[in-house]
Amino acid sequence: MAALLLLFLFLFASSALSQDSLIGVNIGTEVTNMPSPTQVVALLKSQNINRVRLYDADRSMLLAFAHTGVQVIISVPNDQLLGISQSNATAANWVTRNVAAYYPATNITTIAVGSEVLTSLTNAASVLVSALKYIQAALVTANLDRQIKVSTPHSSTIILDSFPPSQAFFNKTWDPVIVPLLKFLQSTGSPLLLNVYPYFDYVQSNGVIPLDYALFQPLQANKEAVDANTLLHYTNVFDAIVDAAYFAMSYLNFTNIPIVVTESGWPSKGGPSEHDATVENANTYNSNLIQHVINKTGTPKHPGTAVTTYIYELYNEDTRPGPVSEKNWGLFYTNGTPVYTLRLAGAGAILANDTTNQTFCIAKEKVDRKMLQAALDWACGPGKVDCSALMQGESCYEPDDVVAHSTYAFNAYYQKMGKASGSCDFKGVATVTTTDPSRGTCVFPGSAKSNQTLGNNTSALAPSANSTTSGCIPKYYHHPHASFGDLTLLSLLLIIALVFL
Repeated sequence: MAALLLLFLFLFASSALSQDSLIGVNIGTEVTNMPSPTQVVALLKSQNINRVRLYDADRSMLLAFAHTGVQVIISVPNDQLLGISQSNATAANWVTRNVAAYYPATNITTIAVGSEVLTSLTNAASVLVSALKYIQAALVTANLDRQIKVSTPHSSTIILDSFPPSQAFFNKTWDPVIVPLLKFLQSTGSPLLLNVYPYFDYVQSNGVIPLDYALFQPLQANKEAVDANTLLHYTNVFDAIVDAAYFAMSYLNFTNIPIVVTESGWPSKGGPSEHDATVENANTYNSNLIQHVINKTGTPKHPGTAVTTYIYELYNEDTRPGPVSEKNWGLFYTNGTPVYTLRLAGAGAILANDTTNQTFCIAKEKVDRKMLQAALDWACGPGKVDCSALMQGESCYEPDDVVAHSTYAFNAYYQKMGKASGSCDFKGVATVTTTDPSRGTCVFPGSAKSNQTLGNNTSALAPSANSTTSGCIPKYYHHPHASFGDLTLLSLLLIIALVFL
């Protein structure tokens, strides 16, 4: 009896502490030295990513995903759309070769027919629904229609007047396509696939959309966008676009079609005119987006209803044509090292994308110097960091400025805390990097150059942006609620087990 109880408690704890990831990634192909399919799968498994979208139906990739459990979206490329739309036999042959040959060993869940056809391949718009129907008919014949959905990804630009969301509607030019498409999705139980890019909305708004609103950053209540018709408050562009799509569908009397966001992200690098395509903004957007999704926050119109979202993209696509930003949407370089380390408080191992275990905490450059000084004082005081290396004449004294000194102290604290979630924030003036900030004889804790052994004291965490208290030192003291909740749950389960034993 006791053994059964312990088994139950263990399973309950595992279930309570695990998360069914609602986050996936896109894998583009315009990459120099693209990793092998087995390397791609290994990276995804190391990140606990269980959803992926392919832009084709590559045989080697589909074989690599066999028996992994990863949910795979495969695609009919735009250049194959016309042939499939004109022949039931062509569609059946495509399904036989690209779906039936791999399923169920490879967990194919969705077929994306074309990509942004209405806005990027307008001459094929009239055959889009026919292609969907032929693919669906082929799945029915193969007895796979209940397991695999059929849809097509759209650019969010097919929605006009997206704010306020309650007044949004689809571009009426596309009504002859949109209406039968929505009927098809409704009849087959398939989702509307939508590509949502707040980056472009922000850039094209010419300053009307605040950067914080695009990046999911906290807003004061009086700065939230309010839909005057519904009185719903919007704190970010992403939710507003998704709700605009829901309202646009309801305008056409379709109210029960779910939305899956097949692409969303932020570029980490841009050209001279792309000022906001930065590592910091990309990290902020994707970290906040992932947190928003896995917390099942939902949208103001559908609170608590999680929106499954695929990050664009896994790797930087260095051969993609266009501006510099087009090449730099990836979470990783092709050698498997992260472009930046995501900040995911309480997210567990999901997309904890430090694959090198060489991460450091540094001070941000463009922040208030008084806030930096206050955080530095905390780290070297209540944070119990050994700041002796910053004393005059010591190895890390030069350069004698608050950014350099804060970087050393922040990183020493971060390493001392075992890189714990929340230990590199300091009221928003610090960030994680994979670049070793050591310089000359100033070797930072955690550096491969250092032989220093650091403790793993987690009795206090660094100043967090989530902290709302005021004052001097106390305002920097913060316990991440997710970690506390996990420990409380485990402690409670252990107590129950001991009582019953």
